[in-house]
Amino acid sequence: MLQIKVILPSGCSEDISLPLSSKVGDLRILAQKALRQRFLKLATAKGEVLADSLQALQEVGLQDGDQVTAIALEAKISASSGAFTFWFCGGDHLVTWGDGECTADVSGRSLKSVQRIKASLGGFAAIQADGSVATWGHHLSGGDSSPVQGQLTNVQQIQATQWSFAGIRADGSVVTWGSPSTVRYGLVAQEHLKNVCHVQSSLAAFAAIRADGSVVAWGDERFGGNSSPVHDQLTNIHHIQATNGAFAAIREDGSVVTWGNPESGGDSSAVQDQLRNVQKIQATGRAFAAVVADGSVVAWGHVALGGDILEVRDQLKNVQEIQAAVDGAFAAILADGSAISWGHPIFGGDSSGVQSQLKGVRQIQATTCAFAAILA
Repeated sequence: MLQIKVILPSGCSEDISLPLSSKVGDLRILAQKALRQRFLKLATAKGEVLADSLQALQEVGLQDGDQVTAIALEAKISASSGAFTFWFCGGDHLVTWGDGECTADVSGRSLKSVQRIKASLGGFAAIQADGSVATWGHHLSGGDSSPVQGQLTNVQQIQATQWSFAGIRADGSVVTWGSPSTVRYGLVAQEHLKNVCHVQSSLAAFAAIRADGSVVAWGDERFGGNSSPVHDQLTNIHHIQATNGAFAAIREDGSVVTWGNPESGGDSSAVQDQLRNVQKIQATGRAFAAVVADGSVVAWGHVALGGDILEVRDQLKNVQEIQAAVDGAFAAILADGSAISWGHPIFGGDSSGVQSQLKGVRQIQATTCAFAAILA
C-alpha cells in the first residue's frame, strides 16, 4: 500500500492509502472525497502537475510517505448558440455537448491549464496558461484557428462576434480568425492594430482601444465595422460598449462618440448635448443607456427596445447601476434601493406588476428577456 499525504493551500490535509498499482485518477478521486472537494488538480512536491489520470503513481515517481498539493478547481460552463462546454479554470480537460458541428474535435482533448473560454455563435476559443489558444466548433464561426495558429502566442484576451474571434497578444497586436469577410477586414486594419489594450464586439464587427486612446474598428460596416465618419472624435477613449450593430465610446472628458447602425444606437445626435460627464454605458441589442455623473440617465437607439426613457425620465434620479436584457429592456437601481425598468414590456421593460416589492434592491441580473432582483 502507498500512503500519500494530500495538502490544500489552506493547510488542510488528509492521508490517503491506496494500492501500489493505483493510478493518478484513483488518487484524485480519493482525495476529492477525503477533502470534500468536487474537483481537484494535483501536483507533486517538485511542482509537476499530475494531469494524466491513467498514469500509474509509481510511474510519476510517487513513493510511500510522499506529499502532493491539491488545488481546488472552479467549475464553469460556457455556451454557444448550439453547444455547451464544461471546464475548470486551470484545468487540463473539458467536456462538450450539443450540436455536433459546434463540439467537433474537442471532447477528451488534453489542454494546458485553461484560463478562460470565449464563445461565438457556433465556436469556442480557450486561452491556455502558456498564452496559446485552442479552438473547436463550426469552422465558419471561428472553430478552426489553424490558418493563424502560429500567430496565437502570448494571447491575453479574446473577444468574439457571432462568426469570428479576435485575440489580443501581450505585445498589443491582434489576431483575427473565423468568418472570411471579418478576417479580410482584419488584415486591412492590421497595420493599425498595435498597442491594443481592449477589444469590444458587435454581432459582426470589432472595435479596439489602443494605448494612446485611439480606436480601430473592423468588420461588417452594417454592424459598426467602419468608424471613419467619427475617426477624428475617437481620441482619449477609455471604454467602449456595443449593441448588436453599433458602438458607443466614452472619452476621458465624459463625452460619448457613437457609430454603426443608426437603428441600433449608432446615431446619438438627438441626445448628444445630454451626453456629458458620462460614467458608464449599458446596452441592449438595439439601444444604449448612459449613467451621467449627476445620477440621471440618457438613452438612445431603437425606441421600443430601450432607447426611449420619456415615460420614466422623472423617476430615473440618483441611478447607481443599470442592467440590460439584450432583447430590449433596461433596469436601473436607484440610490434609495428602488428599481425602475423601461423598454419592451415583453422583455422586462414593465416592472409595474412588482414595483411595490422592488425596495432595498441590492443587485439585478438579466436574462435576454427578463430581470431578477436580489433584495436586502
